Amino acid sequence: MIQTFAFYLFAVLTIASGAITILARNPVHSVLWLILAFFNAAGLMVLVGAEFIAMLLVIVYVGAVAVLFLFVVMMLDIDFAELRSGFVKHFPLGMLIALVLLAEIVLGIGAYRAGALELGAPDGMAATPVGVSNITAIGALLYGRYLFLFEASGLILLVAMIGAIVLTHYQRTDTRAQNIARQIARRPEDSTVNVKPEIGKGVSL
Repeated sequence: MIQTFAFYLFAVLTIASGAITILARNPVHSVLWLILAFFNAAGLMVLVGAEFIAMLLVIVYVGAVAVLFLFVVMMLDIDFAELRSGFVKHFPLGMLIALVLLAEIVLGIGAYRAGALELGAPDGMAATPVGVSNITAIGALLYGRYLFLFEASGLILLVAMIGAIVLTHYQRTDTRAQNIARQIARRPEDSTVNVKPEIGKGVSL
C-alpha cells in the first residue's frame, strides 16, 4: 500500500514539476522546478530498485547540471519582455514540432500494439543475483567485465582535465611581465609632478 501511494505521489509530482518547468515565465523558477522533478524521478528509481540511477540523478543532475543552469541563468541579464515576444513569435513553429512529435509517438505505440515491432527480451544473463544489491552488481560489472573500458574512460577524462588546466594557465609571451616589487617601491614624488601654470599659458607637454 505504501509503495503504491509513494509511486503515485512521485509520479504526479514529477509530471507536474516538468510541466511547470516548461510553463514558468521566470527562468530561475524553471530551474528550481526542474530540480524538484529530478528529485521525484530519483524517488521513482528507488521504488523500482535502481538506487544507483537514483543516486546519479541527485548527484550529477541536481548537484552539478541543474545548479550550473541556476547560476548561469541568475548571472544572465535576461530581458523578459523580449523573451515573451520571442515566445509569441515562434509559437506556431513550436506547436508544429510538438504535433509532429505527438504523431510519431502515437504511430510508434500503434505499431507496437499491432505487433509490427519486436522488442528484445532479456535472457537473464545480466540479472542481479539474489541477495546482491544493485550498486554491488554494477560495481562488479564495472571493475570486472568492463574494467578496461572503465579505465579507458577515466584516462580520457584525465586527459581532458589536464588539457583544461593547461589552457587556463597559458601565459602570453608577447606581453611585458609585471614587476610587483618595483611598483611597490615607487615613490609618489617620482611619479607625479606638481605644476603651477600661469594664467593664459596652459601646460607644456
